[in-house]
Amino acid sequence: MSDTHAPAREAVHEQPVAGLGTLRVLPLDAQADAGVVHGWVSEERASFWGMNGLTRDQVAETYAHMDRLDTHHAFLVVCDAEPVALLQTYEPAADRVGECYRVEPGDIGVHVLLAPAGTHGARPGWSAALLGALVSYVLLGLDRHRVVVDPDVRNEKAVARFLRQGFTAGPVVVLPEIDLPDVYLPEKHAQLAFLTREVAFRG
Repeated sequence: MSDTHAPAREAVHEQPVAGLGTLRVLPLDAQADAGVVHGWVSEERASFWGMNGLTRDQVAETYAHMDRLDTHHAFLVVCDAEPVALLQTYEPAADRVGECYRVEPGDIGVHVLLAPAGTHGARPGWSAALLGALVSYVLLGLDRHRVVVDPDVRNEKAVARFLRQGFTAGPVVVLPEIDLPDVYLPEKHAQLAFLTREVAFRG
C-alpha cells in the first residue's frame, strides 16, 4: 500500500522493531481510514470482529461514534507507512466486559485486528513483534498496570496468539448484548486473558 493510507497526523507511539521497520500508532480518522478498515473487517477471517456486512459508511459511523467517547479510542497502526493493524483501547469499567470480571485500578482493555499479509507477505515473528509494541504503548505509554483482552472463545487463533505473548487465561464469560441507537453489539462468549506490566517486561 502507498503512504497515502497513512495520513500525516501525530503518532501517539512510535517504536522501531528490529528487522521489520518502524511502528507508529496513529489516532484513527473515522472518515479517512474507513476504506482501509472496511476492507479488513469485511473479510471472512475478521468475522469475530463483528462488523462483517457493514458498508464503508457504517464503518465510518461506528468509529465516528467511538471518537466522541472519552472511554474508548481507536488507532491505525502503520509500519513504515503501511497500515498493519487496528487497535482499540477502552476503560473496562465503562465497557460491558466490566460486568464480567473484577476491574482493578490501572486496567486497560484492548482489541487488536491484524491486517492481512501485506506487500512483504507473511513474516515470521511479525505478530509477536507487533503485539509487543502495542503492549509497550498501552502499559508504558499510557502508564497502565494490566491489559485485559476478550477475544471470542471460538477465535482460537487470537486466543493462542495472546497466550503466546504472555497473557494468562482468565474465565470464559458471556458479554451481554448492547442495543442502543448508536451501537449494537450481540451477546458474545469471550475468553478473558490478562497481562500485567511485571510479566510483560520482566528481566
